[in-house]
Amino acid sequence: MNRTLGKNGPVVSAIGLGCMGMSGAYGQSDDASSIATIEKALDLGHNFLDTADYYLSGHNEMLIGKAINGKREKAFLSVKTGMMASPNGFGPVNGHPDYIRHAVMHSLQRLKTDYIDLYTPGRVDPNIPIEETVGALAELVAKGLVRYIGLSEASAQTIRKAAVVHPITALQTEYSLWTRDVEAEILPTIRELGIGLVAYAPLSRGFLTGEFKRPEDVKDNRSRMPRYQGENFYKNFELVEKIKSMADEKDCTPSQLAIAWVIAQGDDIITIPGTKRVKYLEENIAAEHVQLTKEDLASLNAIMPAGIVSGTRYPEMFMKALNK
Repeated sequence: MNRTLGKNGPVVSAIGLGCMGMSGAYGQSDDASSIATIEKALDLGHNFLDTADYYLSGHNEMLIGKAINGKREKAFLSVKTGMMASPNGFGPVNGHPDYIRHAVMHSLQRLKTDYIDLYTPGRVDPNIPIEETVGALAELVAKGLVRYIGLSEASAQTIRKAAVVHPITALQTEYSLWTRDVEAEILPTIRELGIGLVAYAPLSRGFLTGEFKRPEDVKDNRSRMPRYQGENFYKNFELVEKIKSMADEKDCTPSQLAIAWVIAQGDDIITIPGTKRVKYLEENIAAEHVQLTKEDLASLNAIMPAGIVSGTRYPEMFMKALNK
């Protein structure tokens, strides 16, 4: 299943591959297994590969560079930039034009490619006018180093300002049964402007898979996320059990049901569930065959109305960087 990303954008797979977890974000990862997963995605025609230069300080890009060697034409490379790494994790956001120009060259080297398909500031820099950031991105498009420009976790006001400078092809933001903030203002705005939506974390970082039964099961950095903690965890687990029951009725997995829900929200939406294993890649991709009726969607909306999830999607310090 392919879709056009944005009004005048490229044709990409409706279900892409989020590659962040291949660089240690959620526990140990194995390069050979990760490369095999990327290669399998491309062989199956799922071309949208999402990465960032700050995923383990460029490791993720180098991994993808190896995986697409000799098959660059099969891949659509989505690269985010601008979130500065620090010993304590991600630090300040940098959207300065000079930084953008510098960062893209390093990404091209690590990916071993001449161009990036979709280049996106990972967050909006509150200290740099978005017009300046997008202006630098537009220069990269003019030079042929970047094909399309994206934004991520931007407010409606910022999106409108950016679109005046240069066409914006896609907005990348979290969107799932559990995270529906964009429905109020962001989604109507990008639809008005002809901008596609790249929905990340459609499985709420694995919670909607039903894999975790108690907070102690979470052994990686997800344990720091409020939805995975204490009382929030158990309230949210009850919701997952309801999803699991409905998935059983549909003869699919909870993951497939959650992914199918996202892509059923509009032909202008694609999603990028992350995995580092072929087994789960194939499971996620099979979600495109799950047919949801109007009655199914109504039932899911009743089970998971907007705002029902307990806890924010990030710790407080990271929430401050959203919707700028």
